[in-house]
Amino acid sequence: MAETAILRQRTHPEPSAPPGKGGLLAGLLRTARPRQWVKNVLVVAAPAAAGQLFSRHALLQLALVFALFTACAAAVYLVNDARDAEADRAHPTKRHRPVAAGQVPVPLAYAVGGGLALLAPAAAAWLCSPAVAALLTAYLAMQLAYCVSLKHVLVVDLAVVTTGFLMRAMIGGLALGIPLSRWFLITTGFGALFMVSAKRYSEAVQMAGKAGATRALLTEYTTGYLRFVWQLAAGAAVLGYCLWAMEEGGVPHTSVLPWRQLSMVAFILAILRYAVFADRGTAGEPEDVVLRDRALALIGLVWVAMYGLAVANW
Repeated sequence: MAETAILRQRTHPEPSAPPGKGGLLAGLLRTARPRQWVKNVLVVAAPAAAGQLFSRHALLQLALVFALFTACAAAVYLVNDARDAEADRAHPTKRHRPVAAGQVPVPLAYAVGGGLALLAPAAAAWLCSPAVAALLTAYLAMQLAYCVSLKHVLVVDLAVVTTGFLMRAMIGGLALGIPLSRWFLITTGFGALFMVSAKRYSEAVQMAGKAGATRALLTEYTTGYLRFVWQLAAGAAVLGYCLWAMEEGGVPHTSVLPWRQLSMVAFILAILRYAVFADRGTAGEPEDVVLRDRALALIGLVWVAMYGLAVANW
């Protein structure tokens, strides 16, 4: 019997053995949230809106800014998961995160996150501009403060996450020296608040009456208040975009069609379609909502095409 057990142990090692180097690196990568890197594509928003996207200099700068912002976001995720490891172990889904599961040691998560937080702004100051470095530093300070305390403050938590999206949209313009339109900032800011508050509303609906919620602040928000916020933000985003499109529309006698004004239809449809998931309480991560729903993805592509034609003045 003992010989059989030894043979079985040699041929079928225990699955609970600690991960090797490959497992550790894979855990660090998972903690950096590769699926959420798509949010950083917002760095192209301001250059695209200004029609300054396709020069070689612009593409190189935007690729660099994308990488630096991704490094900053990864630093925040690593520190956040290290701080929340104990609480995440009580969550039905988050307990599988590498830090909470023990695949990535907490001190290592802190060390890698801190290293990225120091290197990214320094690289931005050297390779981009002081303005880009300053914005990345402000983003890191704000997000780390969020991890420590601000995520427990009513309304401020919504403002911090929304500002993070707005910073992503602003940094591309700063890197290329493009003036940022007030309508661009209003539309982007309220659009981000709409998605953030819709996500919070969905979390509140899904976690109602359940134990093990890691976001204790959800118990202090009412679903009615969060619904009010995403509805208000959706209306403000639509109004801001419509005023932007009407004020800075294409020139009818040089364009085939007034594409910028027509893009209002696609933008409003996208907001209305996204609001369906918000109303159901199923609006999770924005990238997941867009990628899972074919109709919403198609509307988004139509909007991109229309706005691209407007910028090109075709």
